[in-house]
Amino acid sequence: MKTAAALTLLALAVTPAVRAVEPAPAKAVNDEARDVNAAARAANAQARERNGPAQRAAEARAAGGAAAAGANAANAANAAAPAKSAFCKGTIYLTFDTGSQSQAELIADTLNRHKIKATFFLANEKTVRGDYSLDPSWSAYWKARVAEGHAIGSHTFDHVVYAKDGADGKIVVKPGFGDSAGQQTSLSGKQYCEQIQRVDQRFVELTGKHLDPIWRAPAGRTSPRLLEMGQSCGYAHVGWTPAGFSGDELSSSAYPNDVLLKKSLRDLKGGDIILIHMGIWSRKDPWAPANLEPLISGLEKKDLCFATLREHPDYLSKFKR
Repeated sequence: MKTAAALTLLALAVTPAVRAVEPAPAKAVNDEARDVNAAARAANAQARERNGPAQRAAEARAAGGAAAAGANAANAANAAAPAKSAFCKGTIYLTFDTGSQSQAELIADTLNRHKIKATFFLANEKTVRGDYSLDPSWSAYWKARVAEGHAIGSHTFDHVVYAKDGADGKIVVKPGFGDSAGQQTSLSGKQYCEQIQRVDQRFVELTGKHLDPIWRAPAGRTSPRLLEMGQSCGYAHVGWTPAGFSGDELSSSAYPNDVLLKKSLRDLKGGDIILIHMGIWSRKDPWAPANLEPLISGLEKKDLCFATLREHPDYLSKFKR
């Protein structure tokens, strides 16, 4: 026991001495390291002094390169980031039917300027250029609309206006163009489908793309029998809402543009489908040059957005097939 106690006392006596001695070597090493670092800094300073402006320029270029790389990375990140969508209180569906095509370029330019996607319904109608709207001369125009993401439907090839239901399950129609233009004639369901599908066939020839599975009866005239005919060949009929009637085919003296514009801006609301023609032969004061831009701007100020009929809830299932 005494031996153990003696050893314990000896350990306690020696330990402080050891602890006091341990820092000495570390201090010496640290002092030596500081001397080396000081010498290195002095050598670097002398080297910079010898190299002078060239060295500083190289350092500046290196710093600039790093900054540019950072900026490029930031720009790439911004480009990859999805754009923020504007707050919408409702969606408006702009639709355009072929006509004289006098307003075709204005319509395309206005839609592009506002970054709006719309829906077009095509028939082979005579135009102010002396050709027809589905002639090869219109190929570039329709290709551009496809590339921009617009929806395209059929308006029947000869702009066949429904008159009444006929005998034997047929319908009586009056084509606006073609061999039977201006004459009443009877069509079977198969023949009417051919009128719808012929637009698709020509559109493929012009653009390499098929139509969307929608159609609009010329003049908006339909019957349950006519709608069944269109449905039997895979096309959903699209009319327009009451507030969506632009009035652009009415007499400009009886219905001036400013009156029509005020009515549209007052009555249109989210969910409405608007009917606009790409040119009306009979209207002396064209609607589109005066009204299309202010109509779109006015609706945008009401926080209304625009979409094609592909996004319309009544037709979503049709487009997903």
